[in-house]
Amino acid sequence: MILETERLSIRRIVSEDWRSIQRIFIDQGKSVYACYDRPNDTDSDIVRNRIEKWASFEKSTEHMFYAVCLEDIIIGYVAFNQREAGYEIGYCFHSQYHGKGYAKESISVLIGTIQKMGICAFISAGTALRNTPSVKLLQSLGFKLTGTEQVTFYKDDGGNDIYFEGGIFELAFTM
Repeated sequence: MILETERLSIRRIVSEDWRSIQRIFIDQGKSVYACYDRPNDTDSDIVRNRIEKWASFEKSTEHMFYAVCLEDIIIGYVAFNQREAGYEIGYCFHSQYHGKGYAKESISVLIGTIQKMGICAFISAGTALRNTPSVKLLQSLGFKLTGTEQVTFYKDDGGNDIYFEGGIFELAFTM
């Protein structure tokens, strides 16, 4: 199934997408916001294996991985992973395509599709409160901040965890 918007096509990720996703991982690692996210290994074999695993869920509703395409270029991906009665969403778009509304456009369609399927009561998302673009995106999609937590992905030179304040956002559906 391919979803179409005015500018984009959205489809399930396939194994052959690994190089495009690798390019997004590399770009993400250069972002000023990279310190607020779990690092992605960019080694070709590791990325290929990871994307093959994502592709293996092609027919699953437990884990859903989508490629967001502008013409024939994968500009980002969106993932939904089942958690309790809902899903946790994750997303990443190549910086070349930031600020153009592509994330909102694609995620809106995907959320609408999941809502129509009636398979969950809510979608949650976590992002650093200092990641202003991500916070604004979630809020524009109707997500509400429901809590905060201390999160760490990195250590300082002394081996101590480096913490930041993460926001827990939720979009509830009426079932």
